[in-house]
Amino acid sequence: MPNATRSSARAPYEPHLDQLAPLAGREACAAVMFASAALLYNWWLLEFLLPTGLDPRHSYVSELYAADQPFRWLFGGLESLCAVLVVTGSLLAYRAVPGGWARAGWLAMIGQGVSSLADVLLPMACAPSAEPGCEAVHPWHTATSAFAHFFLFASMVLLSRAATVERPRLPRIRRWGTRVLALALPAAVLTVGPLVGHPGWHGVPQRTHLALVGVWFALLSAELARAARRSGRTLLGPTRGTV
Repeated sequence: MPNATRSSARAPYEPHLDQLAPLAGREACAAVMFASAALLYNWWLLEFLLPTGLDPRHSYVSELYAADQPFRWLFGGLESLCAVLVVTGSLLAYRAVPGGWARAGWLAMIGQGVSSLADVLLPMACAPSAEPGCEAVHPWHTATSAFAHFFLFASMVLLSRAATVERPRLPRIRRWGTRVLALALPAAVLTVGPLVGHPGWHGVPQRTHLALVGVWFALLSAELARAARRSGRTLLGPTRGTV
């Protein structure tokens, strides 16, 4: 009878331990992916090292991988790799979190990554800032860019909400998420000039926006790394007690 009592008392705890190891592994892998994406999302800095022929002050970053541009495969490949990292990291994070707001936020991040990948697969036909007669609005590309922005800002709102009302807490996102959103949103709005017939200087706010997205990815990476450490400590805690 005492053995049966001990077994029944232990039974609810052992599955929890079985779940913690893969949970910590998923969170750690997702953290690495978002840390990599934070750096890779700002691949546009390479334009200062390569003869692209485009003026960063007055061009969209997506012009660098327009269909007729010489470095299309390099820049499009980097954008695609970043999108794959975001989607994969978000899928791992989605499986690791319990809350509805957080899961909705990670789904939005998946949407952002898929939209960014579609952005490369449906590129501009030409670079409007450098080629007379090239229209700034390329319908499919403009649509995929709009979706990428929508899902990005949705993820900021949803995960910032999760950081406030759900557990486990996300202190870095709670503190900085809405601040990054408050800066990134107006920066994105300031890039629409060419789409409404007023080109010029839109490259500066767009590159500012992309740098802020990199900060957002870094915040996500930091939270995921923190969650992985917490899961690891919980996993190791009972082991120390049994020695």
